[in-house]
Amino acid sequence: MIYLDNSATTKPFSEVIESYTTVSQKYFGNPSSIHRIGMESEKLLIQAREQIAGLLEVKSNEIYFTSGGTEGNNTVLKGIARTYKGRGNHIITTTVEHDSIHKVMEQLEEDGFSISYVPVNEFGQVSIEEIIKHIRKETILVSVMHVNNEIGSIQSIEEIGRLLSNYPNIFFHVDGVQGIGKQVISLNKAKVDAYTISAHKFHGLKGNGVLYIKEGKRMEPLLAGGGQENTFRSGTENVAGAVATAKALRIQLQNQKEKLSILKQMNAYLREQLARIEGISIHSPDLGKSIPHILNFSIEGIKAEVFVHALEERDIYISTTSACSSKTNKISKTLLGMGVPEQIAESSFRISLSYENTMEEMEKVVDAIKDIQKWLRGVMK
Repeated sequence: MIYLDNSATTKPFSEVIESYTTVSQKYFGNPSSIHRIGMESEKLLIQAREQIAGLLEVKSNEIYFTSGGTEGNNTVLKGIARTYKGRGNHIITTTVEHDSIHKVMEQLEEDGFSISYVPVNEFGQVSIEEIIKHIRKETILVSVMHVNNEIGSIQSIEEIGRLLSNYPNIFFHVDGVQGIGKQVISLNKAKVDAYTISAHKFHGLKGNGVLYIKEGKRMEPLLAGGGQENTFRSGTENVAGAVATAKALRIQLQNQKEKLSILKQMNAYLREQLARIEGISIHSPDLGKSIPHILNFSIEGIKAEVFVHALEERDIYISTTSACSSKTNKISKTLLGMGVPEQIAESSFRISLSYENTMEEMEKVVDAIKDIQKWLRGVMK
């Protein structure tokens, strides 16, 4: 099997599964319990929090465990809106955010908030000038994704953070689900107030996530209950999940240091080979403007779903768009926002790599794409 849908989800590291199983079996106590078994679980939870904080170079009291990216994004957007609605009712985001941002924005609009959707350029990037143009005295939040989940474009998070530092009443949230372990970022240097992470995007387990919230930043919690996670995220803590997430993040960041150059080579090879094929358009910006993990392209005149299933017959797995939208057959709003014609955008595909992939796999994928495209064009004649 050649798996190239890593932006949808990744295969968990074997070490992650082992740590989850061990903790689940041996340290199953409730961390809130005062007996020894509970205190052993609490100790592991504290260690996992400290490990993740160390990896992100932040404080341990700035790390909160969640169920993943959707909860993290909802928590920040709704929490800030509810906490500071007396100060202002205006929020800025972009036209290319994930649905876990856009759907929340739609809900907030129904609640009376005003949302500005900043457009992107032909590289899928938002300009600092565009954000500045939309800032008002009522603005309380700016939310921008770190890395686009469809084309891999990188947003200028540090520049945006420096800009917003001049507006102390504006909260800066970054959806880092596709960025962590793929694009280097210093949360402190970027002056980010909140950063969302999902474990299953870096070989952790589904249903686990991390939310960084800068110390001193206040917002109402999304979930009320027993007061876990320093009263911010109630619910019995998933100790095994937290430990597994810390392990997955450590391995992913190590791979980023050691294997990023190999990933760039694979991306460059794919770009070069696909660009030679008639009818193929590459949408992901050049490396530097985009991460090497994602390559988005279109094959003119080919139905995306048919092509994906033809590759599947050869045990090669790619996607047509983001996993959350693939079954609805929606045309990519990111590509349309970049100015890609609708007819081209509806035949788009996403190859998303991990540090586990190899150059040998890329050669097989290119050969398969050439064969299937030739075969489909023959069938369509």
